[in-house]
Amino acid sequence: MNINGIQVSTEASAETRRLIEANSVAAVAAANVCGSGYTISTGAYRYGTYGSTYTWTNGTSGSGYYDKPICAVFFNDTGASRSMGVRLYSNFTADPADEDFGTFSSYAGPVYQKRGYCGKVYSYMKDASGKVVVDNYGTVGSCN
Repeated sequence: MNINGIQVSTEASAETRRLIEANSVAAVAAANVCGSGYTISTGAYRYGTYGSTYTWTNGTSGSGYYDKPICAVFFNDTGASRSMGVRLYSNFTADPADEDFGTFSSYAGPVYQKRGYCGKVYSYMKDASGKVVVDNYGTVGSCN
């Protein structure tokens, strides 16, 4: 499906569709960070005024439905550098998570999973005083 010129997976949640429609400029920026070919949104999560996490696929798959490559980016919307990170898990326990943690002013990531559809994405951020303000998991895609 197409929302404001952005390809969104037909399995994406209603919340993902709403977030992309509300801020398509940020969604496009996230896709650009992931690189060439990552053009289909599989998930979006908004964390108040702190930031948003987006997951993307390039639409290809390996040996099955769950083998779609996934990219994740956690955008910092605070306007200041923050201790933050993003971690992406595949749907297969044998695959190590890919993560990017540090102090960032724009975003953490991109991180990738070769077969990440139906995996999980973790987003984390501390405020200026060191208090944890984002500590959330989200699903990648709509899976049972």
